[in-house]
Amino acid sequence: VLFRHVLSLTSLRKVIKDYFIVCDSYYGAIRTAPPSKIQAIDMGRRALHDEGSRLLIERLKGKVTVDHDTARRLFTLICALHWKG
Repeated sequence: VLFRHVLSLTSLRKVIKDYFIVCDSYYGAIRTAPPSKIQAIDMGRRALHDEGSRLLIERLKGKVTVDHDTARRLFTLICALHWKG
């Protein structure tokens, strides 16, 4: 069975923007920062990724059943499609 679901990404826009900013900081820190700073940035990156996943689960509730791991993968895909790198 095929179906289409249109989902506005407006609610994810800020999280995606913040996620890209933190990812840039993370990749910059890998080159020069001490491990403790890299770890702190990575924790923030993961927290934003989880926040994006939770928002997706919330927005899809009642339409599509998505577990946490799938929502994380979907958030990664959405970010990859938005990346202008």
